[in-house]
Amino acid sequence: MMNPLLPQPVGRFAPSPSGPLHFGSVVAAVGSYLSARAAGGRWLLRIEDVDAPRSVPDAAEGIIHTLARLGFEWNGPIVWQHARLDAYAEALQLLRDRGWVYGCACTRKMLADAPRAADGSARYPGTCRAGLAPGQSARAWRFRVLPGVVHFVDAVQGPVAEDVLADVGDFVLLRADGLFAYQLAVVLDDAAAGVTEVVRGIDLLPSTARQIALQQALELPTPAYAHLPVVVDAAGQKLSKQSLARAVDELPDEQVLFDALACLGQAPPVQLRGAPLAQIWAWAQAHWSLDAVPRSAAVPARRDYDR
Repeated sequence: MMNPLLPQPVGRFAPSPSGPLHFGSVVAAVGSYLSARAAGGRWLLRIEDVDAPRSVPDAAEGIIHTLARLGFEWNGPIVWQHARLDAYAEALQLLRDRGWVYGCACTRKMLADAPRAADGSARYPGTCRAGLAPGQSARAWRFRVLPGVVHFVDAVQGPVAEDVLADVGDFVLLRADGLFAYQLAVVLDDAAAGVTEVVRGIDLLPSTARQIALQQALELPTPAYAHLPVVVDAAGQKLSKQSLARAVDELPDEQVLFDALACLGQAPPVQLRGAPLAQIWAWAQAHWSLDAVPRSAAVPARRDYDR
């Protein structure tokens, strides 16, 4: 039972519409859903389509349909990032006015030999931090990271510390192609929706310290974080759209939900295998334990969810 004296948790799931929903994304969705709902909280759905070139036609509608068919129920209207561009522009201008952002003339080719950050992006060497050279113009806008270590305690992975300036460098908020970067959009979206907990895959853990740095600069609250292990295939490769992971639409809904609970360490009883979705959800919500989630970077798929 939820303690009425505690604030109601607000979780969210935020898929990008770059293809159909695969099993790895379902596992993340189940974890975020149960974390919020088992505590009597709200669960929101956001479509992260700020990177328009990566969006696949009709993919968002397919994801929404699949989530509904699997028994997910979200609170309030679905948020679409493409409808929030004015909010991103306003926040970027605020950061510019406060001196947190500067123009960068660097190209991909110029940064090709730069060391890599944990997520594979170029570790920015600070080329334009002191100002643009004569004759140069800004192609992108970067966040000016303060020196020092960002600390937070992940509810699954434990204490995390990152020196963002040393490990990542000043990162892009407005790209050279005119699109707002994921880091800015997600921070603003979570704050606007009142999100209190972010439960997502560990592949996004390297972004968290950057997002906390942005939250602090914008004087926004920092939610609690829990990063779940990603699901990998028999070869140890993360299930993803890029690896052509099998769409869950091709599999029985009850099997998908049961296997997602197993990957999250919830140990659903064998009697639930093949049970109606409503029965599996009821058991999952009554028995949800974040402490049972594996403290690892990856878990193997229980069935053949890849191609």
